Amino acid sequence: MFRIGYRTLKTAVATPIAISIAQFFHLHNFLSAGIIAILCIQNTKKKSLSAAWSRFVACMLNMVISSILFTVFGYHSFVIGLVLFLFIPITVMLKVNEGIVTSSVILLHFYANGHVTWSFLFNEFLIIMIGIGAALIMNLYMPSLDQTLINYQQQIEANFRIIFEEMIQYLRMDKMTWEGKEITETASLLEEGRKLAFRDVENRITTRDSFYYEYFKMREQQFEIIERCLPTLTSISTMVSQRNLVADFIEEVKNNIKPENTAQNRLDSLYRLQEEMKTMALPKDREEFEARAALYHFLQEMEQYLLIKSEFKDTVNGNKNEEQTSRKRETR
Repeated sequence: MFRIGYRTLKTAVATPIAISIAQFFHLHNFLSAGIIAILCIQNTKKKSLSAAWSRFVACMLNMVISSILFTVFGYHSFVIGLVLFLFIPITVMLKVNEGIVTSSVILLHFYANGHVTWSFLFNEFLIIMIGIGAALIMNLYMPSLDQTLINYQQQIEANFRIIFEEMIQYLRMDKMTWEGKEITETASLLEEGRKLAFRDVENRITTRDSFYYEYFKMREQQFEIIERCLPTLTSISTMVSQRNLVADFIEEVKNNIKPENTAQNRLDSLYRLQEEMKTMALPKDREEFEARAALYHFLQEMEQYLLIKSEFKDTVNGNKNEEQTSRKRETR
């Protein structure tokens, strides 16, 4: 399906704006302002700032090296190679190698101009600033991803409930008619949600809020446990009384799949259930022993599932407290 993204739209707007401004001030090589604007448009605010800084530093460095070498050796094509020979390693060392392509445009301006004057240097400086400035202004606006992230979150939690419900039905009824499509669907949702959440973090320049990114990481870890648990659970073929107890516990977990849930109450329920199962009469035969051992192993996995959620809540609360402290310091 044909679709125009925000980056494409911003590039289409920033480029003619940069060219028009440079042309308005009667700058030589004004078209290069548009090229620089194209190169500086990025998907996120942080990437845009990083790209702008790299290109600015690289261009300034290139102007210095080009001025010196062309003045010393003259305006010959081999000097272009000499400039690049010195310039590229320095940009890599300074970690501004993103600006190599942009500064190469400036380098060719030096060669084409045939001489270095203060007015020429000022002209090139203005072209660089106009191109970078147009891109940065366009990148100030980034569409909010909150609603999309919430939708991913809700779909993932709904799938978790379906998976747990299937576990409950199997334990209580000893029947499995589930096709398992929620497994592949959830894996895809988690991957897409994490990528989008990372973009959301990259668009937050003045805050380190990473709730959604941490959330999807947490759900990924829990999902790995769910995938690991399913074969253990479905391998239980003997109907023992403990199956209903575990099913009741899973139902409690299923009914409390919420972002704000600390999981502490579920952990308390789990520990009580484990203690209760330890006090029950010993298995009568091998089949019952294997079934109860599998159920106990499943509960150990669920303990890890709940601890991951508990740690997530602590991490999020810690980030919030840190952010609040930072804001208080800024207002003093």
